[in-house]
Amino acid sequence: MHPNPVYRRIPEEDVLAFARGRGFGLLLVNGPQGPLAAHVPFTLTPDGKVAEMHLVRSNAIVRALGDGLPALLAVSGPDGYISPDWYGIDDQVPTWNYIAAHLRGTLEPLPDTALRGQLDRLSEVFEARLEPKTPWTADKMPAEVLSRMMRSICAVRLTIASVDGTWKLTQNKPAAARLAAAGRLTADTPGQETAALAALMRDPPA
Repeated sequence: MHPNPVYRRIPEEDVLAFARGRGFGLLLVNGPQGPLAAHVPFTLTPDGKVAEMHLVRSNAIVRALGDGLPALLAVSGPDGYISPDWYGIDDQVPTWNYIAAHLRGTLEPLPDTALRGQLDRLSEVFEARLEPKTPWTADKMPAEVLSRMMRSICAVRLTIASVDGTWKLTQNKPAAARLAAAGRLTADTPGQETAALAALMRDPPA
């Protein structure tokens, strides 16, 4: 998380709402030989205290897990390069704007009996975003195929102990400079989500 407090005036419920809406993040733990990472879709419980996800059993995180491990789930949002030419003021340098959430807590495996319900909740959340498409459900799969697939994955949960967010949107500049820079982000630059970033820069957290 960026240390500048001007970028971190985000209520916890807003950080959780962003993470819930994104639903995809980078899961990190310390392994025997160093950091381990996995890119995972996830869901948050309604109270925001638990993130549910699953991992392939051959994933190094599963092998390192034991009964539980300290873990970080990092969730990234729109980001993009900001040219100092866009501010309309002198003596500036390039920077990168972004939003991100860090959910820290304890990662632990769940019993196999919890896996089907977790998978159903995950697909239900993301299928609902595709309306008016008829939602896909696991019941559409042959039972033996579903059973074989489920044997290869492990349900895990992150019990969240702390929530941090960074909304780095040029709040450290005069409003006119911030809006001028946002005005130059009118279309997505290759590799960046600059159009979405511009909308956030026009109305950053107070």
